[in-house]
Amino acid sequence: MNEITSDHGSDHGNDVARDPRGSMRGPARVAPAALVVVVAVVVAGAVLIGVAWGHSRSTPTGTISVTGSGTVQGVPDTVSFQIGVQNVATSAARALSANDARVTSLESTLIAHGVAQKDLQTSGLDIYENTNNQGAITGFTVVDDLNVSMHDIGAAGGAIDAAVHAVGNGVELSGVSFSISNESTFLAAARAKAMQNARTEASQVAQGGGASLGAIVKITDQENATPVVFPFANYQATAQSPGVPLKAGSQSINVQVSVIYALNG
Repeated sequence: MNEITSDHGSDHGNDVARDPRGSMRGPARVAPAALVVVVAVVVAGAVLIGVAWGHSRSTPTGTISVTGSGTVQGVPDTVSFQIGVQNVATSAARALSANDARVTSLESTLIAHGVAQKDLQTSGLDIYENTNNQGAITGFTVVDDLNVSMHDIGAAGGAIDAAVHAVGNGVELSGVSFSISNESTFLAAARAKAMQNARTEASQVAQGGGASLGAIVKITDQENATPVVFPFANYQATAQSPGVPLKAGSQSINVQVSVIYALNG
């Protein structure tokens, strides 16, 4: 009986083995298409994780700067004025002595009519010589001014009138102004209006540019209370002046804010 041998060929150096079932085994290889699928899954997972953690795709694209203003009205409770005495004499010493006596009378009268000692402040004391057209000295003038504040506006007219009568001619009243002693409440209301005004303006501009407002980057606050001032000329004492009529009116308190907002595209 002849033995027949069948040769299926050699593997020419390749490390190929047959398992008992007759299949060939070799190194495991991953197809390129499978790699692409794996990378795509990893990237998609990272995006989903970022969304789950709250990362927004809307990022600041710039800033917008606006100015807002707010104004409220308040009733003044304090009146201030400057009152002084002028004296002229042939010598500086005589002019100063006469002026001192009249200023003392002025201060006493003001205090008697409701002005507190702490609300009297010397604002100016001037002594200067007077000359004629030839340059010769003819005398000396002394002027002493006081800044006065009163927190009872209703009593201020009577105090001014009494002071003028006590001093007589030569008194100088340079002005009257009204103010609010505690402006904190009014400033808070005006500041709130200013911030709302700034946000409204910024929102309108941002929407017009296809963006939306982000967080506030910077705020600059500037308040401006405008006092009410009434100028007075030199006042001459007369018997027909029982009291100077004063009207406090109202006072505007204004706040301006400059606000920089981030813009979201």
